[in-house]
Amino acid sequence: MTPGDDVLVAADGLRAELAAGRRVVLLDVRWALGDDRGHRRYLDGHLPGAVFVDLDGELADPPSPAAGRHPLPSVRRLQSAARRWGVRTGDPVVAYDATGGLAASRAWWLLRWGGHADVRLLDGGLPAWRRAGGPVETGEVVPEPGDVELTGGGMPVLSPDGAAALPASGGLLLDARAGERYRGEKEPVDPRAGHVPGAVSAPTADNLTPDGTFRAAAALAQRFEALGARPGVPVGVYCGSGVAAAHEVAALARAGIPAALWPGSWSQWAADPDRPVATGPG
Repeated sequence: MTPGDDVLVAADGLRAELAAGRRVVLLDVRWALGDDRGHRRYLDGHLPGAVFVDLDGELADPPSPAAGRHPLPSVRRLQSAARRWGVRTGDPVVAYDATGGLAASRAWWLLRWGGHADVRLLDGGLPAWRRAGGPVETGEVVPEPGDVELTGGGMPVLSPDGAAALPASGGLLLDARAGERYRGEKEPVDPRAGHVPGAVSAPTADNLTPDGTFRAAAALAQRFEALGARPGVPVGVYCGSGVAAAHEVAALARAGIPAALWPGSWSQWAADPDRPVATGPG
């Protein structure tokens, strides 16, 4: 297995695993900023047996200016949620959404951070599943509680100071938000517009093909190399609140590049008036 092969599973591959009787915990993480209809869409149709995951309520602590819009939950809270989802010790987990993994990557990253290693993203999410002829079911799924034990520390994390220090120390700090937010032309949710000085614009959307699946590992490696990723260069990623950044970490992992995530991201930085802000193309 080459680096990154354990990040994704194709729809056909997942169908084959399920048809063979393999136990796989399926997590439906449909969420988008400012859209609270994820659960309704889940009830209208989801992968058979999939459990709905509330990103705001289960994959984050309450927001605050000091910690950002989606602070990391405690390991204990995450473990309680994972047990509600039915995750048992050793279970393979597959997370998906309907937006190319932009929300599901948060569950992927958090479970790996918690210490549960066998977590993958359904490449292309629900649309890819439907294209592959996969069945869907409606209504709520309430599984038997799991017994997974989480410990934390499974994925590297950056603090605001650690993220700020990366560019000056020869590291690479990637800003996964849309280019107009990085440049400071538009800021729909956070108190100030712009980016962390020294950060490089790397919009998350560029990790995907037009059909919502991840670009090939070689193409992603070329993309990140062009942005400054090199062997031995520490890489950190941020976005608005640590959600899209998890997608970027997954794309980097697919390319064989380890990266740390800054959970507070721009929402934490912009709320502190003492933090400097850069604008423009960088």
